[in-house]
Amino acid sequence: MTVKAVATQPFPDQKPGTSGLRKKVPVFRQPHYVENFVQAIVDCLPDRAGTTLVIGGDGRFLNREVVQTTLKIAAANGFSRLLVGRGGLLSTPAASCVIRKSGAIGGVVLSASHNPGGPDGDFGIKFNGRNGGPAPEPVTEAIFARTKVITEYRIVEADDIDLDTLGDVRLGEATVTVIDPVADYAALMETLVDFGAIAALFRSGFRMRFDAMSAVTGPYAVEILERRLGAPAGTVVNAEPLPDFGGHHPDPNPVHAADLMALMTGPDAPDFGAASDGDGDRNMIVAPHLFVTPSDSLAILAAHAHLAPGYHGGLAGVARSMPTSRAADRVAARLGIPAFETPTGWKFFGNLLDAGRITLCGEESAGTGSNHVREKDGLWAVLLWLNLLAATKTPADQVVRDHWATYGRDYYARHDYEEVESAAAEGLMRALRETLAGLPGRSVGGLTVEAADDFAYTDPVDGSVTARQGVRILFREDARVVFRLSGTGTVGATLRVYLERFSKDRLDAPTAEMLAPVVAAAEAIAGIAQHTGRTEPSVVT
Repeated sequence: MTVKAVATQPFPDQKPGTSGLRKKVPVFRQPHYVENFVQAIVDCLPDRAGTTLVIGGDGRFLNREVVQTTLKIAAANGFSRLLVGRGGLLSTPAASCVIRKSGAIGGVVLSASHNPGGPDGDFGIKFNGRNGGPAPEPVTEAIFARTKVITEYRIVEADDIDLDTLGDVRLGEATVTVIDPVADYAALMETLVDFGAIAALFRSGFRMRFDAMSAVTGPYAVEILERRLGAPAGTVVNAEPLPDFGGHHPDPNPVHAADLMALMTGPDAPDFGAASDGDGDRNMIVAPHLFVTPSDSLAILAAHAHLAPGYHGGLAGVARSMPTSRAADRVAARLGIPAFETPTGWKFFGNLLDAGRITLCGEESAGTGSNHVREKDGLWAVLLWLNLLAATKTPADQVVRDHWATYGRDYYARHDYEEVESAAAEGLMRALRETLAGLPGRSVGGLTVEAADDFAYTDPVDGSVTARQGVRILFREDARVVFRLSGTGTVGATLRVYLERFSKDRLDAPTAEMLAPVVAAAEAIAGIAQHTGRTEPSVVT
C-alpha cells in the first residue's frame, strides 16, 4: 500500500454550520470535495500521530463511500488506530460514547441528522473532539480556514476494507478495527437506568411503540428494548437503517412521525410512544392522546432523574437552548440548582458538562442529553422516560399532567418557514433588530412588550462571547416569542419562530388557542408575510 499526494483546489463553500458541513449529496459527490474537507479536519489535528480516530455515520446515502475515503485519508496521515462501526454505522451519541471510552483524539461523524437522505437528499460531515462533543467554534473556524488554502490531500491507495466483518485489518501504517456499533453504547445505558425495573414493566404487560424511522437507532433500539429489556418483538418498527430512510423524513415530530401519532391518538393506543431521528440524537415522546413537547420532556426528566441509578445523587444543574421553553428553569428553581440558557447548538453545552456545572441539558428541537456523552441522545431519553414510568408506576399522560399541576404549563409551539429566500429571511431579521430599542412598552394584540433583545451568550466557563443568536421578545403577560434563522438546512434559509405562553391554572386549553395572541404579535412585530411572502408556516411543531 502506498500513500499518494493528490493535487487539489479549494472549494469556497466548505464552512461548517452549527452541526458540521451539510450539503446536498450531489455537492459531496463532486471530485475531491469529500477529500478536501476530511484532509482539512486532519490538518487541524497537529498532534494526531499515533492516536486513535473514530469513524462512523447514520447509514444514509453515500455513508459507506465516505467512510472508506475517510479511513484511507486517516491512514495516510499518521493515525495508528481507526475505529469504525460495522457497516459504517455509528449513531451520533454512540460515536461520542466510543470516542470517550477509547481515549480517541476525536471522531469523524457522517450525518445530516434529521434531514432527508437519498441520492438527492442531504449529507454531512462533522468533527467531534476528545470529549466526544461537536468541535467548538475555534476548531470549526480553523477547519474552514484550511479548506480555503488546501492544495493537496494524502490518501492510501488500497482496496476498500470489509466493513461488515468485526475485527482488525491493516490499512497502510494504521490498524482499522471494525467494532459492534451497539455494544459500548448499550453497556453505558445499563449503568444509567434501571434495566431490571424496566424489564419488569414490560413483563407486566406494558405496551410501547418505538419508531426508528428507518434510521440508525433501529439496531440500538432492537438490541436494548427487545433483546435486553424484553419488550415484545415488533415493539420497534422501521428498525432497519436505509440509505433513503425508506422515503421518510427522519425528523421525530408529529408531522413526520404521523403513523406513530395516529397510533398514539387512536382507540387502541399503547402505553407509551417514542421515535428517534436520522442519526439517533433526537427523540419524540408521546403519551396516549398527548404529545409531549421536547421542552416539557426535558423539564419532566429533570424532575424525575433521581429515580434512575445514574442520577441518584441529584443534578448539578440543567441547561437549555435559548429558544427552548422555560419549563426546565422552573424545575431547577424548585430543586435549588443552577439553570443555564445557551445559544442553539449542542457544542454550547460541552463546556458546562465538562466543568461539572450541569448534568442534564436539552433543546426544543427534540434533543435531550446528560453528562454521559457530549451529544444529545434520543434513545437514552426514551430509556430515562421508561425508568421514571417504572419507578412511579404512573401512566405517561398522568406524569405530564401531574407535572403541569405542580409547575404550571408552558404552552409552546415552533413555526418553521422552510426554504425561504436567504435575502428575504436576512432582511426580516435585520429589520427586526432595527426595531428592538422601540419595542418595550408597545401593546400588540392584547400583549405588552416588556423587553426585547438580540440574544448574546457569555460562556460562564471560559468567558467566550457568542452574539446575534436570535431575537427575543418578552411580554408582561409571561409570554415570549423568539425569531431565529436555522443553521441546519441545505437550501435557502429556514426562519424559525418560537412561541411560548405560561399559565399556572389553565392547564388543558388547546395550544393554538393559548398561543393565538402570541402568533398575532409575532406577525405584527416582524412582518413575516411582508418579508417572506408566506402566510403560513411550512411546519408547526
